[in-house]
Amino acid sequence: MSWGTELWDQFDNLEKHTQWGIDILEKYIKFVKERTEIELSYAKQLRNLSKKYQPKKNSKEEEEYRYTACKAFLATLNEMNDYAGQHEVIAENMTSQIIAELVRYVQELKQERKSHFHDGRKAQQHIETCWKQLESSKRRFERDCKEADRAQQYFEKMDADINVTKADVEKARQQAQARHQMAEESKTDYSSILQKFNHEQHEYYHTHIPNIFQKIQEMEERRIVRMGESVKTYAELDRQVIPIIGKCLDGIVKAAESIDPKNDSQLVVEAYKSGFEPPGDIEFEDYTQPMKRTVSDNSLSNSRGEGKSELKFGGKSKGKLWPFIKKNKLMSLLTSPHQPPPPPPASASPSAVPNGPQSPKQQKEPLSHRFNEFMTSKPKIHCFRSLKRGGATPEDFSNLPPEQRRKKLQQKVDELNKEIQKEMDQRDAITKMKDVYLKNPQMGDSASLGHKLGEVSQNIEKLRLETQKFEAWLAEVEGRLPARSDQARRQSGMYEAQNAPSVNNCAQDRESPDGSYTEEQSQESEVKVLATDFDDEFDDEEPLPAIGTCKALYTFEGQNEGTISVVEGETLFVIEEDKGDGWTRIRRNEDEEGYVPTSYVEVYLDKNAKGAKTYI
Repeated sequence: MSWGTELWDQFDNLEKHTQWGIDILEKYIKFVKERTEIELSYAKQLRNLSKKYQPKKNSKEEEEYRYTACKAFLATLNEMNDYAGQHEVIAENMTSQIIAELVRYVQELKQERKSHFHDGRKAQQHIETCWKQLESSKRRFERDCKEADRAQQYFEKMDADINVTKADVEKARQQAQARHQMAEESKTDYSSILQKFNHEQHEYYHTHIPNIFQKIQEMEERRIVRMGESVKTYAELDRQVIPIIGKCLDGIVKAAESIDPKNDSQLVVEAYKSGFEPPGDIEFEDYTQPMKRTVSDNSLSNSRGEGKSELKFGGKSKGKLWPFIKKNKLMSLLTSPHQPPPPPPASASPSAVPNGPQSPKQQKEPLSHRFNEFMTSKPKIHCFRSLKRGGATPEDFSNLPPEQRRKKLQQKVDELNKEIQKEMDQRDAITKMKDVYLKNPQMGDSASLGHKLGEVSQNIEKLRLETQKFEAWLAEVEGRLPARSDQARRQSGMYEAQNAPSVNNCAQDRESPDGSYTEEQSQESEVKVLATDFDDEFDDEEPLPAIGTCKALYTFEGQNEGTISVVEGETLFVIEEDKGDGWTRIRRNEDEEGYVPTSYVEVYLDKNAKGAKTYI
């Protein structure tokens, strides 16, 4: 089967067909291009999706990913990132191995097709020229033959007429002979041209056109083969990434199989276990006996048996059970700010107050006075939540439940050990460098490293002392050491003086050697019982409404709990006026509120104020 023999007369149709084949190839190239764009867009969306749900660094979300279920989800996000990478590989390979190759091949195909059809048209023009020459010689031969025939007839007519002179007859004869001669020459020329045309025509239809059409056929078949190879490559490029995609999916399955509900449950226990013992039975309260409705110094210092009947609030407890308590709620109320805050900086720039004012410190007062103030100061009850957040965290974490305190202390010890190891590695490196300088003085002065070596040694010693301090606290909590005596507490006060408030010392006095709280009764323990119940009563209260706005006159760095950082010029809501202690309670949004020094803000009250009220 050959186009040269089967389609010898279909030159125009073959030209249209080959152009259609090139159009199909270009259409396929466009299809693959759009596929690569889809792959890249899909990969980009997968990466953005994976990035969107990645946990933020140094946030609460990062802590949540220690659970196996969250780890499995994180592994899924990472695998989806790799999955997206495989789609990018598909797009890249299709671009380089299909699109680029086919674009180059189409250009070559167009040039080859143009050349073949140019040769075909040239052969057509040549045969048409030969045909025209043949037609011209044929017409001339026909004309000469007719003229010779007319000349012969005229001669015969003249020769038969007796009235015509002999000269006229001779002239007609010569003219007839000339016409016959011209007819013979035309015949010879026509015969020669006809033979030439027949040869050219035979060459055209049996040699030139078959060769040209054969080349066009081969070109078309190569195009078809090339397109088939491209389609196969299209599938193979997808198939190449299937094993890697399978590994990504296997990784997701493996992550799902690694989910351990028991382990997650244990992590919840470790995260929230307080170490307290469940409350015991509630003693019977005999209401037939007269009850004291007031709280005095004596009632706070009574023994456990007396305290339980005296510390009641007759109808104001809303039926709550005092033994079911939390630890630090009332105590934070009893240690609300009483000392004035620091004066405003001389300059409004941040450099003027490098460390910023400190959060309010607690003032030690007789516990009974503070308790009486709590009972009589009803307007300040709505401050429980903010006061609970106030105050500095003790260095020994004594404000935490025993189990949580043990974890914090252990974490601190581990951090200090890492710092010690880092300093020791630095000391070893300096020592080695010093030895090198001693052996090769031209490399450096060994004496210059002595000061640095001394500093590192001092840092190591400080870190070791710090580690011993925290290890002692840790051992006390875990029950490895006996409970600290009063003298030992006074000796450890050098570490706690700056951070631990007086009320937290009450919590330490109540701890047993194993870190749990004992049943010893004291004024502090009884007050904590009351604090918890009162705090429970107000935990469900609505957020305080804003009573005005304020503008920050200076930048304040609220580094401690209970305070809030503000920037110079920032506008915030006022939710509680200064009660005379030098602190104003403000709110930035629903979740951010706290205290700032009154002298650091300019307050604008909505009511009971004609204009701006500035505390300076």
